[in-house]
Amino acid sequence: MAASELYTKYARVWIPDPEEVWKSAELLKDYKPGDKVLQLRLEEGKDLEYCLDPKTKELPPLRNPDILVGENDLTALSYLHEPAVLHNLKVRFIDSKLIYTYCGIVLVAINPYEQLPIYGEDIINAYSGQNMGDMDPHIFAVAEEAYKQMARDERNQSIIVSGESGAGKTVSAKYAMRYFATVSGSASEANVEEKVLASNPIMESIGNAKTTRNDNSSRFGKYIEIGFDKRYRIIGANMRTYLLEKSRVVFQAEEERNYHIFYQLCASAALPEFKTLRLGNADYFHYTKQGGSPVIDGVDDAKEMVNTRQACTLLGISDSYQMGIFRILAGILHLGNVEFAYRDSDSCTIPPKHDPLTIFCDLMGVEYEEMAHWLCHRKLATATETYIKPISKLHAINARDALAKHIYANLFNWIVDHVNKALHSTVKQHSFIGVLDIYGFETFEINSFEQFCINYANEKLQQQFNMHVFKLEQEEYMKEQIPWTLIDFYDNQPCINLIEAKMGILDLLDEECKMPKGSDDTWAQKLYNTHLNKCALFEKPRLSNKAFIIKHFADKVEYQCEGFLEKNKDTVYEEQIKVLKSSKKFKLLPELFQDEEKVLSPTSATPSGRVPLSRTTVKPAKARPGQTSKEHKKTVGHQFRNSLHLLMETLNATTPHYVRCIKPNDFKFPFTFDEKRAVQQLRACGVLETIRISAAGFPSRWTYQEFFSRYRVLMKQRDVLGDRKQTCKNVLEKLILDKDKYQFGKTKIFFRAGQVAYLEKIRADKLRAACIRIQKTIRGWLMRRKYVRMRKAAITIQRYVRGYQARCYAKFLRRTRAAITIQKFHRMYVVRKRYQCMRDATIALQALLRGYMARNKYQMMLREHKSIIIQKHVRGWLARVHYHRTLKAIVYLQCCYRRMMAKRELKKLKIEARSVERYKKLHIGLENKIMQLQRKIDEQNKEYKSLLEKLNSLEITYSTETERLRSDVERLRMSEEEAKNATNRVLSLQEEIAKLRKELHQTQSEKKTIEEWADKYKHETEQLVSELKDQNTLLKTEKEELNRRIHDQAKEITEAMEKKLVEETKQLELDLNDERLRYQNLLNEFSRLEERYDDLKDEMNLMASIPKPGHKRTDSTHSSNESEYTFSSEITEAEDLPLRMEEPSEKKAPLDMSLFLKLQKRVTELEQEKQSLQDELDRKEEQALRAKAKEEERPPIRGAELEYESLKRQELESENKKLKNELNELQKALTETRSPEVTAPGAPAYRVLLDQLTSVSEELEVRKEEVLILRSQLVSQKEAIQPKEDKDTMTDSTILLEDVQKMKDKGEIAQAYIGLKETNRLLESQLQSQKKSHENELESLRGEIQSLKEENNRQQQLLAQNLQLPPEARIEASLQHEITRLTNENLDLMEQLEKQDKTVRKLKKQLKVFAKKIGELEVGQMENISPGQIIDEPIRPVNIPRKEKDFQGMLEYKKEDEQKLVKNLILELKPRGVAVNLIPGLPAYILFMCVRHADYLNDDQKVRSLLTSTINGIKKVLKKRGDDFETVSFWLSNTCRFLHCLKQYSGEEGFMKHNTPRQNEHCLTNFDLAEYRQVLSDLAIQIYQQLVRVLENILQPMIVSGMLEHETIQGVSGVKPTGLRKRTSSIADEGTYTLDSIIRQLNSFHSVMCQHGMDPELIKQVVKQMFYIIGAVTLNNLLLRKDMCSWSKGMQIRYNVSQLEEWLRDKNLMNSGAKETLEPLIQAAQLLQVKKKTDEDAEAICSMCNALTTAQIVKVLNLYTPVNEFEERVLVSFIRTIQLRLRDRKDSPQLLMDAKHIFPVTFPFNPSSLALETIQIPASLGLGFISRV
Repeated sequence: MAASELYTKYARVWIPDPEEVWKSAELLKDYKPGDKVLQLRLEEGKDLEYCLDPKTKELPPLRNPDILVGENDLTALSYLHEPAVLHNLKVRFIDSKLIYTYCGIVLVAINPYEQLPIYGEDIINAYSGQNMGDMDPHIFAVAEEAYKQMARDERNQSIIVSGESGAGKTVSAKYAMRYFATVSGSASEANVEEKVLASNPIMESIGNAKTTRNDNSSRFGKYIEIGFDKRYRIIGANMRTYLLEKSRVVFQAEEERNYHIFYQLCASAALPEFKTLRLGNADYFHYTKQGGSPVIDGVDDAKEMVNTRQACTLLGISDSYQMGIFRILAGILHLGNVEFAYRDSDSCTIPPKHDPLTIFCDLMGVEYEEMAHWLCHRKLATATETYIKPISKLHAINARDALAKHIYANLFNWIVDHVNKALHSTVKQHSFIGVLDIYGFETFEINSFEQFCINYANEKLQQQFNMHVFKLEQEEYMKEQIPWTLIDFYDNQPCINLIEAKMGILDLLDEECKMPKGSDDTWAQKLYNTHLNKCALFEKPRLSNKAFIIKHFADKVEYQCEGFLEKNKDTVYEEQIKVLKSSKKFKLLPELFQDEEKVLSPTSATPSGRVPLSRTTVKPAKARPGQTSKEHKKTVGHQFRNSLHLLMETLNATTPHYVRCIKPNDFKFPFTFDEKRAVQQLRACGVLETIRISAAGFPSRWTYQEFFSRYRVLMKQRDVLGDRKQTCKNVLEKLILDKDKYQFGKTKIFFRAGQVAYLEKIRADKLRAACIRIQKTIRGWLMRRKYVRMRKAAITIQRYVRGYQARCYAKFLRRTRAAITIQKFHRMYVVRKRYQCMRDATIALQALLRGYMARNKYQMMLREHKSIIIQKHVRGWLARVHYHRTLKAIVYLQCCYRRMMAKRELKKLKIEARSVERYKKLHIGLENKIMQLQRKIDEQNKEYKSLLEKLNSLEITYSTETERLRSDVERLRMSEEEAKNATNRVLSLQEEIAKLRKELHQTQSEKKTIEEWADKYKHETEQLVSELKDQNTLLKTEKEELNRRIHDQAKEITEAMEKKLVEETKQLELDLNDERLRYQNLLNEFSRLEERYDDLKDEMNLMASIPKPGHKRTDSTHSSNESEYTFSSEITEAEDLPLRMEEPSEKKAPLDMSLFLKLQKRVTELEQEKQSLQDELDRKEEQALRAKAKEEERPPIRGAELEYESLKRQELESENKKLKNELNELQKALTETRSPEVTAPGAPAYRVLLDQLTSVSEELEVRKEEVLILRSQLVSQKEAIQPKEDKDTMTDSTILLEDVQKMKDKGEIAQAYIGLKETNRLLESQLQSQKKSHENELESLRGEIQSLKEENNRQQQLLAQNLQLPPEARIEASLQHEITRLTNENLDLMEQLEKQDKTVRKLKKQLKVFAKKIGELEVGQMENISPGQIIDEPIRPVNIPRKEKDFQGMLEYKKEDEQKLVKNLILELKPRGVAVNLIPGLPAYILFMCVRHADYLNDDQKVRSLLTSTINGIKKVLKKRGDDFETVSFWLSNTCRFLHCLKQYSGEEGFMKHNTPRQNEHCLTNFDLAEYRQVLSDLAIQIYQQLVRVLENILQPMIVSGMLEHETIQGVSGVKPTGLRKRTSSIADEGTYTLDSIIRQLNSFHSVMCQHGMDPELIKQVVKQMFYIIGAVTLNNLLLRKDMCSWSKGMQIRYNVSQLEEWLRDKNLMNSGAKETLEPLIQAAQLLQVKKKTDEDAEAICSMCNALTTAQIVKVLNLYTPVNEFEERVLVSFIRTIQLRLRDRKDSPQLLMDAKHIFPVTFPFNPSSLALETIQIPASLGLGFISRV
């Protein structure tokens, strides 16, 4: 179709823009031929009218579809032009952070100004061996392509790195060399690759400097040839340098520096060795302070100096030479400070004793006067005389600077020569790869001689580049057999002729330099006269007569003629050079100039220049005699032209690879893209020319299969034929009518520019129409389905609603009825409640009222009663008072009256007394009285008598009554006293009562006040309580909230602790795996060194055995691979036997050395103990047998028991040390974690205690086992001395009778019988006592076990108690208790050890003595019977019953058959042959049964020899056939089975749990093979690692093709257009690996391992390792391939992973951990498929991709590329969001997974149920010399 047809509405184009160079716009309407204006709309929404050029009517370039943007190869773009290239580079650089892009054969590298993690060794390994088109663009891919082509095509290669200063040329060249050094390695042990890399620091220090554009700018060009031998390993290198910028030594522009080495010297001036250089700060020297920027940010010059010196040392530059170099450099600095003083206008002088010059002369070892003289003078030579002429100050300064530049240039040459000598190899170089690090095209405001030379060199390189590109295009067309026409490309040969041809610019310049009065002006005039108006490429500026313009391939450049002649001459005064040559104190200085006449002149510069000059010491031609002076006078231009021609010859003789470095901006901002600067460099470096050449022909190229896969959607079913080529032809003829737009090649279809975009447009339209139809159908189906679903839902809803309404109505009726009932009862309840309330209230009122009235009445009655009582008492008191008062008055009146009457009577009596009558009256009265008295007396006498009688009777009663009364009186007296006391007490109580009443009154008053206060307080309290209740409710809510929070926090803390515990457990597991991996890596390294040693030893033996006769080559039954490792030779059996007898023992030493070194110390101790026991035994035997005169030679004493005893003691000592170590661990655990959780169950301290208890239990089991072993030894000794009663009883008795009959000496018989009887009795008694003692010991052990159980319970109780203590007290108590317990246990164990040692020694000595006596007696009896007597005596026939032989599971062989056993069973056993039909692990069982028999014989030498031979035999067979998976798997299985047998039958309790009683009888009895178990475990680890390497080599070629490239689901991912670098096809060809290939291989591996009987746990580990390799290799390739990062490829990967998981399920291996190893790959595939737009998507990605590192996630997002236009690209802002969310994640910065990582392997104990006595040995093994026992 016509190109104009593509300019339709919505088509996007590029239009020029002054700021952005090119701007994107969209057509608003279709373009029609003849239109002069295009209606466009810019991306920012602005409409624009674009006017077409009326002359050319050229349309603006079309923009590529978005699907093609960001391609790895620019030639894959459909529209190839400048804006497409620029936009593609910008998108890759800014959005995807990809700095490398292919442009055909060119790698475009954009300097990111940032360190990127894409240069590690893992990246190197990923690119190694890969095709250039299969991986993303990288400098390593170019290096790998060069390395591969060198090996494949046997042709030297070159990598040409060019670009502006600061574009990254040096770094790119450095990484290329690092790649070669890493991939190839060196052919010797001299580490040549390290020396090659070490040359970089040296060359950077003396050749790099800081400029305004680059902090580490190379100020010279270099071409490094890296040499390789025939095996393509680095053997050396050679460096050529070009255009050293000498002018920088004496002048630096603003913000620039001199060469780094000067600042490194100044920064290291304080070092002792540099004191003699008298250096100072960089600001002190004129040559280092001119730029004003002596420091580079982030660079430590002192550290760089250390690196430089280390590199010099590595390259063989001695310390003395290094100090010489530093002296010269310091001298240059001091020379720059030399000042000149005016003498007159034509002469100058140096001040006397000028310090800088003095220091310079001291350092250089020259005379001060001579140097001062020739710095101010020069010598002029004429034909007849020689003149010495003074020079002016300006010329003197120029001469000084020229001398400094010359010295530095020669020093630079000298260092380069010495680096080349250090890198030179004595081995012949087979091929080389050259790395050219050279400047790119330069143009500045002022361009001088330096830019002229640089651009001249770039013209030559561009010509070579154009020719190479054209050649490749031509070869491609011829290869595909398509017609081609000459492509018109820019040929810069006219420009090169203008410069270097005869009468060219350089010739005219050299001619002008020879003229005596030549100047820049005259040279410019000659240029104008010669080339102006005659050469179209040469122009003259309008406003200048001292400049000229050359039209270079990149741009026009105007050169200023000023300085050209001076720079071309490069003048240095010979007298100054001669002074330096005359130095005798400094030997290095003359070396710099000694070959100056024989070598081409070095690089040249002028004081005024600051950009590079030239230097051409590149393989100079041999100088002819008489040519020295002429060569010395060659100009710089002539030298540069010759060196450039030599360089071009070298490049033309190699296959070139191009790297173009682009500087994205001038401000060194990371990932900032300046379109103007980029376009300028793209034009200058030839990238756009490459694009133009490609676009001129057929840039887009598709294979027929790729075209068919991509555009199958454009074909109808009838168009698809069996022939893919014919199908494509038919379709293309229909789609593209113009046949000139495409060509059909042999294997490819070639399209012109734009045709792929047209096909993509048709394809997109077809897919869009199909999508619309699919959407229409699906939407209709969805709507119908939605309608049906809605109708069904509506019916269902109606049904449910109606049912709901009916239920609601029924519920309403029920509720109404219930409401009425409730109302009835409620109303009744309310009325009743009201009545009851009123009744209760009435009753309450009545009760209260009646109570009130009753209380009032009661109070009134009480008051009345009390009033009456008061009245009564008052009235009584008043009456009594009145009575007493009346009584007193009456008594008083009576007294008064009686006194008065008495006074009257007295007065009367006194009167009567005075008369007789008175007396008579008295006497008569007295007589009457006396008579009365007499009568009374008589009566009284009578009464007296009666009374006396009564008195007598009463006296008796009285006495009794008196006694009674006396007692009563006493009692009453006591009662009285008590009454008195009671009265006193009553008084005191009354007083107290009074006091209490008083207090009661006070209390009542106080009570009233208190009650008043209480009421007030109660009121206040009620208020307070209400407030407190409110607060309480608040606090309760807060409390509940806090409890909830505490619960949540506790839950979170618990989860955190559990998580932390899980993490710590994982970390411990990781640490254990790391330690195990480290150990296994050491084993791997050891095995590698051992193989290396064996190889060298075999080579030495081969060299020594070549001239010897008797050797012959074996028949060729082995593969060629085996012959690389082994040189087999056979010796006939007749020759083999004497040679084997004469073979020194040293040959076996290396085989047994590892075990010998491990047991050396123990063997020494055993030998010492054996010697002491031997002496003791000899002494006992001499005492027991001193009666005998002659003794037989004592048989050698076996040392097995002694070894066992010593090993047991050492084991107990180690157990003691173990207990101490565990105590230290406990102390450490308790002191480090002082927290309550320390002693909690599950805590470290608790676990340590449990471990202690477990260890004690194990110790008891060991003691028990020792007792059992001792008992078994005693029983075996007893059985050995007793006659065998079970077998041949009759025969033995008959022979014994005959022997007894034939004995002549009866006394000897009796003595033998008595001795034997006593011996038996002694042994029986000893055995009985020993049995009792052992039973007692067992009882004591059981008691100890019980006590330990109790101790365990007590420990648990103590722990429970400790848990209640504070943390510190708990820790101290636990620690103290544990220390006490362990100390006691230690002491008990030591006592038990001593007792058992004594008992064992005693028993062994006794047993040996008795056994020897019995043996001597039996020997004596047998010797007395002659053979003749046995033969002559007739034997009575006896019927002997034959018993079936009972095999013991042992195999017996002779010592001399050991080598035959190893040969037949190990070396010559073929897993695919005889071993297929064997029992799994049969060789291991056979070997173990042989070991058992050697153990039964107690032959330690035989055991050691057999095990050593077995191990070495396995190593040998694996070395011969180590690349065969079946062999390695077979011997891994057998080695593990052998190891398990040694454990299962070792007699250790832990390994005997699953044994049958019969198997326990087969345990080893005499030897402990724990050391050999460790050796076998190490061997198994080595075999496992070799197995992993074998399966990795088998799987490696399948993984990428099967997991990534092959389309398991056909049609999901379409093939995108590709460029020149074609990728591996994803279509399954005949030789392409698919996923089925991988699964078939996995099935093969699994079936082989199962057939060989490998342990299931070991199979799981192998499968896990295989899946890790598959996942790691797949993910690494995914991360390095942009075309694989798409949605459809993620779908393919997930499907492939699901197939692998299904394989795991089929094999029951899901719990092997293999699936987890694929988790990074699964997450990467999910990352390709999930949405990548919003913040929620970012959060989901961050939580989902926990197995991927941040670098890997960002890399996948950057690489994500839509395959179809319906997919969307990932926005840069989204990637920034991901990075922001993942910034706190702590993971490895490494991008790729370590595909070489091998998980540490473990060998879980797997006992066998197979009985050894049932094993049969097949005859096919050829082991007839072995017999079953």
